[in-house]
Amino acid sequence: MTKRRTLSTAFKKKVALAALRGDRTLQDLAAHYQVRGNAPDN
Repeated sequence: MTKRRTLSTAFKKKVALAALRGDRTLQDLAAHYQVRGNAPDN
């Protein structure tokens, strides 16, 4: 079984700020930052 990846606060902040800028869709952000598609929603 694979271990869950823990994301740092700094990484979450970077992704959140990128999402707020609105330059990319959530799907693009998820692919760029290599997270699941619904992760930026959480």
